[in-house]
Amino acid sequence: MLKIRLQRIGRRNDPSFRVVVTEHTRGSKSEKHVDRVGFYNPKTKEQKLEEGRIQHWLNVGAQASGTVHNMLVKAGIVKGNTVNVLPKKTPIVTEQPADLSAQAGEAKAEEAPVVSEENSVAEEATAPAAEEAPSATEGAESAAEEVQAEEEKKEA
Repeated sequence: MLKIRLQRIGRRNDPSFRVVVTEHTRGSKSEKHVDRVGFYNPKTKEQKLEEGRIQHWLNVGAQASGTVHNMLVKAGIVKGNTVNVLPKKTPIVTEQPADLSAQAGEAKAEEAPVVSEENSVAEEATAPAAEEAPSATEGAESAAEEVQAEEEKKEA
């Protein structure tokens, strides 16, 4: 299968790329490409693409790599959307059908921890103590009543 992809040329810290048509099994640095159809310089954003040759190879059945596909879309040679060529950070999780999610819910219910008698006795012992403690609003009301009572005593 033929691929249209970038072949790096240029020195260290000075990248430049050829756009070549090559067999997909060959290495990208191999000089044994079928056709040279353009170049791209990422520092100057200069690119030259031979539209006629690229259309010919696409019609023959060559596939463009992700980056070259995006270049062709931006140049107007190919119609379509750009492709995200960066790797995905997390795998995409597909939603489970309703039947599977219902079965999963039943399995989780079966795995719920069983409350022992010791735990229930301890909970009952702490529950009345919590009821006897005044809430924050009750404490504020009683404090306000005490302040009013003190003011009345001072007035009297």
